[in-house]
Amino acid sequence: MTTTPGNAYSELAEVAVAVAERAADHVRSRRAELFGPAANAPAEDVVRTKSAPTDPVTVADTESEEVIRAELARLRPADTILGEEGGGATEVPDGIRWVVDPIDGTVNFLYGIPAYAVSVAAQLDGRSVAGAVVDVARQVTYHAWAGGGAYRTDASGTSRCRPSAASEPALALVATGFAYSARRRREQARLLQELLPEVRDIRRIGAAALDLCLVAEGAVDAHFEHGLSPWDWAAGGLIAAEAGAVVRTPSPASRADAGDITVAIAPRLADALMGLLDEAGALAPLPIDPAA
Repeated sequence: MTTTPGNAYSELAEVAVAVAERAADHVRSRRAELFGPAANAPAEDVVRTKSAPTDPVTVADTESEEVIRAELARLRPADTILGEEGGGATEVPDGIRWVVDPIDGTVNFLYGIPAYAVSVAAQLDGRSVAGAVVDVARQVTYHAWAGGGAYRTDASGTSRCRPSAASEPALALVATGFAYSARRRREQARLLQELLPEVRDIRRIGAAALDLCLVAEGAVDAHFEHGLSPWDWAAGGLIAAEAGAVVRTPSPASRADAGDITVAIAPRLADALMGLLDEAGALAPLPIDPAA
């Protein structure tokens, strides 16, 4: 039987959902074990830092990625993997590459704020063609595949994602995120000074993958953020785009230091809000100088 691309992409989405939900179950159970009242591991055995003292990674992050890699090795042994914690080649390979974030929103996870996710995406030659994002605390799974639409699954069933009907920036609820670099945060604060008077309000949820899914289902009207890496947007960006949002993402070979912008906007709002972002200078990159 000949497999059409659509069928192949939906099969990849099934893999993404299964793997992301398996990792999410692990993350959910580990939260109480690591940070609940009965936790007894020394702090240095549970949390360390990465790019900055404010950029944490927990043992649950590394465990979650190990779960994801093991499952993908079992289900898709010929594919390559790029993970936030376990790394992978910067160059975009031919064929399928899985791009994974074992916990997006680690600071929220650390503090017990219920907004963190597992993100798993399949890219074909650098283009996202299937993906899943699991909102761990709420036990909600978002998934999509290229040409197949975007979907939300919870205890009540599965429904199709649609972005909001917002059309006026003054009534738009806009999600964003901030960098760990102090220099970039100053620039982000300056941009918010320009944008905040022009919109309904700003939300900083702390997990870009969830922000993109919230745009997909119309829970916020837009999301923009500088300096995301592929694991931050590979699944969520596809979910937002397949839901019908206008989406702009960085190159699949990019990394956070380049400072490129990721944007997802409800379609009727897109032209006007893109115009405001452009006027504020927000569409330009906010790179981090490695020598600084």
